[in-house]
Amino acid sequence: MFVARRLHLSCKHGAANILRGKGIQSFNYSKSTKRSHGKTDVNPQLLIGAQTYQRSRLRYAAPALVLGFAGFIGFLHYNDERRAVPKGITSSISGCGCGSNTTVKGPIIGGPFTLMSTQNKIVTEKEFCGQWVLLYFGYSFSPDVGPEQLKMMSKAVHQLDSNHDQKILPVFVTLDPLRDTSSHLHAYLKEFDTRILGLTGSASAIRQMAQEYRVYFKKIQEDGDDYFVGTCHNMYLLNPKMEVVRCFGLEYNPNDLSHEVLKEVTSVSQ
Repeated sequence: MFVARRLHLSCKHGAANILRGKGIQSFNYSKSTKRSHGKTDVNPQLLIGAQTYQRSRLRYAAPALVLGFAGFIGFLHYNDERRAVPKGITSSISGCGCGSNTTVKGPIIGGPFTLMSTQNKIVTEKEFCGQWVLLYFGYSFSPDVGPEQLKMMSKAVHQLDSNHDQKILPVFVTLDPLRDTSSHLHAYLKEFDTRILGLTGSASAIRQMAQEYRVYFKKIQEDGDDYFVGTCHNMYLLNPKMEVVRCFGLEYNPNDLSHEVLKEVTSVSQ
């Protein structure tokens, strides 16, 4: 009985020691795999994951850089479009679009220009001083909007002249000088109203005047050599001091246009 109990205890302690020894050996082995010659081993899977992460960062870095640069250019363009008011001048107009209630206070847009008339005479902004001017930017190859705007301009000027004895000079500035030569523009405008003064010139001169008057336009290529010009079809009313006082959009008709022009003219004379 005593011998059996001793054997049972010795077996129990021996098994515990064996298990304890395996645990120690397992622990030492796991530690030894992490260090070799005083250096820490790195799991190869971690290396692969880190390299993949770096490659993914590089892959997305280039598009992000391009988008950031594009956004910066867009900000500069937007800032340039809003830079329509000279230093020290306040106004209530901004952007390219013109609304029915758009009123301009002071000479905020416009500037000097040198163009060529349909009679092949040099015309500058000084030629218009002392008279009211209705100024429209367009091009003769416009399929629909351009002709409608010229008809409206002609009718409004005629109403102001015949009904109110108010002289307004209608001026058409082409945004397509390549095709709108002096002779072509003369023949085109004669179909609408002989009183409309057509102006053309070199591409650089047209671009400069468009920038002065904040007129957006862009040549849009079509099939072959054909193209059209995208623009916002701005029409301005200039007072005798060559100051822009109103900007008219496409929502006007001849009666509304003549009424608004007369209101501006009479408000100054009173």
